[in-house]
Amino acid sequence: MKLVVGRDDLAAAALGAGTEAGAHVERQDIKPVHKASRGFVNDQAVDVCELAVVTLLQAVAHDKPVVLLPVTTLGRTQHQTLVTMGALTVADVEGRSVGVRSWSQTTGVWLRGFLTEQYGVDLRKADWTVYEPGHVDGYQDPSWVRRAPEGARLQSDFLEGRLDFGVMGNELPADDRIRTAIPDALDVAKRWTAERGFLPLNHVVGVTEQAAAENSAAVLAMYDAMREVAGKDPAGTNPAGFEALRGPVALAARYAREQDVLVRPVEFDELVERSCAALGVTPARLGG
Repeated sequence: MKLVVGRDDLAAAALGAGTEAGAHVERQDIKPVHKASRGFVNDQAVDVCELAVVTLLQAVAHDKPVVLLPVTTLGRTQHQTLVTMGALTVADVEGRSVGVRSWSQTTGVWLRGFLTEQYGVDLRKADWTVYEPGHVDGYQDPSWVRRAPEGARLQSDFLEGRLDFGVMGNELPADDRIRTAIPDALDVAKRWTAERGFLPLNHVVGVTEQAAAENSAAVLAMYDAMREVAGKDPAGTNPAGFEALRGPVALAARYAREQDVLVRPVEFDELVERSCAALGVTPARLGG
């Protein structure tokens, strides 16, 4: 089986457990890890793959033969990802230009959900520009979202003043002029997390239906091993198991559907049913 997981500790745990369970497991060195997503969801080029939450949801909505293995590989706050360089704040988003790497990028889905729920922003009243397509074949950006010209870069357009706001997580450039558009963004994010009872999740683990069916014992051993490693995180940023993921994944799915990122609703119980059917287990075996 081919494995793509970005974190070395999680990858080593999965690799060792899968091998001990009798499978031939080979870790693929793909960096950044999101570059493996397209091949995984569209062509099943790898068997077990770290991918963004929204990419997994889109894959299910488009009936791709991949399922959720409920382990979080990346969780973080998101309110701080809306940035600007001028005197603008989140109250000024409507009528202004906003750039985001991809409309289906999970960071953008979370941030836009906050804009609508917490700040009353009508997303269609902002001028959105995206720079990359999504990872799932068959998906098209909403008609009210503009694709940047070929060769344009989000960071350059933002730093050179062609965008009023940018939504950037790992892509955020180092520049002292940049500041968060949401005042006290990290404090707001901390309160949001406390009220919701969970942290926004970015990346989880997926497995192809074929690998789940043909190598269920090895896949389950990999899940157990990764879950054990993830559970050692004192900050709780890597929850595992269906029940631990239900809240954040269900909310991400709602936000994504409201933003025309999903072509149909995807309920969390559908994810559970698909995973259990592929692996031949009950929900309790996967933490829920």
